[in-house]
Amino acid sequence: MSIINQMIPDFSVDAFHDGEFKTITSEDVKGKWSIFLFYPADFTFVCPTELEDMAKIHSELNELGVEVYGVSTDSHFVHKAWHDTSDAISKVKYPLLSDNVFVLSRAFDVLIEEEGRALRGTFLANPDGIVKVAEIHDLGIGRSAKDMLRKVKAAQYVANNDGEVCPAAWEQGQATLTPSLDLVGKI
Repeated sequence: MSIINQMIPDFSVDAFHDGEFKTITSEDVKGKWSIFLFYPADFTFVCPTELEDMAKIHSELNELGVEVYGVSTDSHFVHKAWHDTSDAISKVKYPLLSDNVFVLSRAFDVLIEEEGRALRGTFLANPDGIVKVAEIHDLGIGRSAKDMLRKVKAAQYVANNDGEVCPAAWEQGQATLTPSLDLVGKI
């Protein structure tokens, strides 16, 4: 069964955010758009490039009513150590969630069971906690925050404009489509 249009799972996890240890729950993320950015492990190679890339657009996402949650199976203590020692991760201002009991990784179906690590998964949930975008990559393939920003804008447009859809590579301000009998076979 696809995770698209499914509710995010109930969860309560430890996190490192703004120099503090916190508990983040599924209730905390509802009411705003949320990106869950799963990555395999702290202190690795591709992961810091992705988290730093997302950090570059974090304020723009916040302006759109979106919060980002970095998620790995490392503990919140490891997240803090990584934040304190990595130039790239020191730029991260969004919460880093500890999924060391695998509740999120299993629910989003990104857990590599035999390794206890997550695949590179990116999920966008709407303010009701319903997943609208899901993308999963193998470990060696990095993601683009810029493309995720485009998907956020498209998902928000579709949510706010009933009956309209965004075509391939749609960018904010471009024409959309209104599916109808008249449009069949004309694209």
